[in-house]
Amino acid sequence: MAAVVGSQDLRTPVVVALQTLAVAACYYGSAQLGLMRELVVEGAVVTPIWPPTGVSVACLLLFGLRCWPGIALGAFFVILSLTTLTPSALAVLAGNTAAPVVGYLLLRRAGFRTDLARLRDGLALVFLGAFTAMLISSTIGAGILIATDRIEWPGFWAVWLAWWVGDAMGVLIVTPVLLLLSRVRLPLPVSRWKEAAGLAVIACCLVPLAAHSSVSLLFLVYPLLIWAALRFQLAGSLTCALFASVMTTVAATDRVGPFERLSRIEVMMKLQAFNGAMALTALILSAVITEQIYTRRSVERACQELVEVLEHLTAGETDGRAPVEDGGSGDGGRSDGRPPVTRT
Repeated sequence: MAAVVGSQDLRTPVVVALQTLAVAACYYGSAQLGLMRELVVEGAVVTPIWPPTGVSVACLLLFGLRCWPGIALGAFFVILSLTTLTPSALAVLAGNTAAPVVGYLLLRRAGFRTDLARLRDGLALVFLGAFTAMLISSTIGAGILIATDRIEWPGFWAVWLAWWVGDAMGVLIVTPVLLLLSRVRLPLPVSRWKEAAGLAVIACCLVPLAAHSSVSLLFLVYPLLIWAALRFQLAGSLTCALFASVMTTVAATDRVGPFERLSRIEVMMKLQAFNGAMALTALILSAVITEQIYTRRSVERACQELVEVLEHLTAGETDGRAPVEDGGSGDGGRSDGRPPVTRT
């Protein structure tokens, strides 16, 4: 027994250390992906979508608060890859760590469920995990740029808004996908695979066309999004939203298609308005449809149970009923002792 306890005591720190390194590696890798596409706003370099915030919130929801050192470690290495370690950089690191932690605490207090099967879960992720919590990182980041004279006061709100929207988009787009992937179990169901393949082919053809066409065709993404949500719920709508967001971000940073003749501020506003509306549509519509499906299944299950109970009660009454006899004795007498009925 002592040997078993000792091995468990040794195993726990090892598991925690490996989990911390894994979270840090995911944070760093997603940051490098986000840094591949940048926009300049008022002299500050920002990313339209900052995936590490989505990775951080998802890891906290899946593994708990104990993985926050991995988030801090990943943010530390990202800052080292971009600049030297200064007090202002440490302040940005603290903001990037505190924002997802606060988002996780708010979601846990709201009773958030990682399956996103309820409308309240989708709304909580949007308004608590993304919009509210990411105010911390954007305020600290833009404030540090002002304090270090990287930007001027007139450009504070533009940089703050770009920072906040980028962090919020990371939560809205990346976190639901990671939560969905954590629930995938093999083998995958093959029902409606032909429809799924058709939807994927159409999306791969239509979304790049809409994102790179000089004519504004981004609205064509929404029918695909609705189709995916109605037929495949979260798995379809979130995958479609992620693909459309990536394609549109590439077009915006390359200044092609509907973003060709826009200023930098206009590019940021148009891109983030599209990404935000698309993410909200995918998340909330899928949550509503999933909740309705679960409600219908619960009602069907309750009706089936009620039918089984009624059948059981009916069978019990039939078994306990006295058999009906047609007179008992040969003289036509009644079983209750009354004289027989004489027919004429």
